[in-house]
Amino acid sequence: MIISIPVYDGVDLLDVTGPHEILGWMKEYLKDKGETVEIRLVGASANTKIVSRDGFRFLSTHAFDEDTAPSVLWVPGGNPEQLAPMMNGSGDRRYVDYLVRVAANVQWVCSVCEGALLLAAAGLLDGYQATTHWNFIPCLKSFTRVHVVPDFPRFHQDRNRLTGGGISSCIDESLELVRLLTQDDDLVRAIQRTVQYYPKPPYPSDLREPAKCMFSW
Repeated sequence: MIISIPVYDGVDLLDVTGPHEILGWMKEYLKDKGETVEIRLVGASANTKIVSRDGFRFLSTHAFDEDTAPSVLWVPGGNPEQLAPMMNGSGDRRYVDYLVRVAANVQWVCSVCEGALLLAAAGLLDGYQATTHWNFIPCLKSFTRVHVVPDFPRFHQDRNRLTGGGISSCIDESLELVRLLTQDDDLVRAIQRTVQYYPKPPYPSDLREPAKCMFSW
């Protein structure tokens, strides 16, 4: 099983490291059963330095053109300044071209946060229900072929599309992805126990959808 996370400068760090952590534990547990999982950070080229939105630096592991047959595509969100040129085609087209190419044959197409906007710009959410970060819901609604689900779910599944809300929801969504991939509730519970994911934030949700999209592309 190959899980590919296409990355770019300005990406939200937890959108990448959250699923990498959860899926990495799936990799360890499945290794004991003789199953192989590879997690790839895919960029314009291998070993490209990626600078996250908050300045964290890491390296890609694979290039777009060599990542030919992943099983899962996970698209992270990021800084609107980086998203806009990828979405409108004024910047490097390799990212969106890569999404279109690999999504045709993967088992699962996933996004978290504004990653849904990249999928929508690539036409990969046309006819699907989806969600995104609460602050970008009006942006996703501007894609008229995408059916934005109401309220602010942590994640939402429609057929083989799994989309997540804002940033931290990547952990819930990753656990759900493990369940969908393995159909093994005990495995998911073991991973949740390992990372001690039983959140108890100090304040309840007070989310409200903004009146309009906060950026243009």
